[in-house]
Amino acid sequence: AEKAGADFCSSNLLFVNEQKYFASTEGTFTDQDIHRCWPTFTVTSINRNEGGFETRNSLAQPTGMGYEYVKNFGLIEEAREAAGQAQEKHSAKSVDPGKYDLVLDPTHLFLTIHESVGHPLELDRVLGYEANYAGTSFATLDKWRAKDFQYGSDIVNFVADKNQKNALATVGYDDDGVKTKEWHLVRNGILENYQATRDQVHILGQDESHGCCYADSWSSVPFQRMPNVSLQPGKEDKSVEDIIANTEDGIYIKGRGSYSIDQQRYNFQFGGQLYYEIKNGEITQMLRDVAYQSNTQEFWNSCAELGGPSTYKLGGTFFDGKGQPSQVSAVSHGCPTTRFEDVNVIN
Repeated sequence: AEKAGADFCSSNLLFVNEQKYFASTEGTFTDQDIHRCWPTFTVTSINRNEGGFETRNSLAQPTGMGYEYVKNFGLIEEAREAAGQAQEKHSAKSVDPGKYDLVLDPTHLFLTIHESVGHPLELDRVLGYEANYAGTSFATLDKWRAKDFQYGSDIVNFVADKNQKNALATVGYDDDGVKTKEWHLVRNGILENYQATRDQVHILGQDESHGCCYADSWSSVPFQRMPNVSLQPGKEDKSVEDIIANTEDGIYIKGRGSYSIDQQRYNFQFGGQLYYEIKNGEITQMLRDVAYQSNTQEFWNSCAELGGPSTYKLGGTFFDGKGQPSQVSAVSHGCPTTRFEDVNVIN
């Protein structure tokens, strides 16, 4: 008989308490005490008959909270569920390549947002300053100046926010001593703004910093880093079940997997942790070997349906690398469960 549960489980608890004092000759004196945590695990199930193995990573996301997040998340319960899902993957059907509607959970979609919206709208990448490290950006200034560049469908709104509750990039003041704020990057599908620091905004004809300056230690050079960048939920409070019910032939994806994106943050491929077939508005079975391919503009213009505020969650990472010498920052991306139409899926 098959062994119950997982064969292996590795787990980590990551905690950060960042205490930062800033003083400048221009009159800013700030003292900030910031807490972040990230509980993670990976379960592994071995198929001893065929010699293969399957894994499932925790869907717990890093957060701007303390140990209360760990206590309240339900990691033990999730680990039991993950073990069963890892076992189920052994017999899951490999996806048939083709065009599908994708229903993407926030535990998955946050990474697509990070790579295809967060990074290409960093102004230093747009200007070519980051060409040696993970590329430049397709979202060039001429597209922004035209004021009609269709970054996504008309239901797509991306907001940058350095004040968002429990988000990883949330601070009161940036490392230029600028008070942080919220602003639109994409409004009703149209490219509206970038992420900039005090010494960059004049290039955009703007006279107020976005508060995006950051250094990862006292000894590092502060430069432009990503704020929390989030897809806004729909006005109607649609549930995950509502969106699945509106999907005839699709795939529901949860969790972060492997990914690849080109130097201009345009052509990309993403995988996940869990995949489920949707037929005629119902989940029918687990799938495996799923990855989707698109380009940034085509993908966000295929955004057809947004979940409501009740489906909105924050995802993110402690380890967003940028710069030479490399620096690491923490950043969150919120989004609702979202449906995209006719996306190319491979296995």
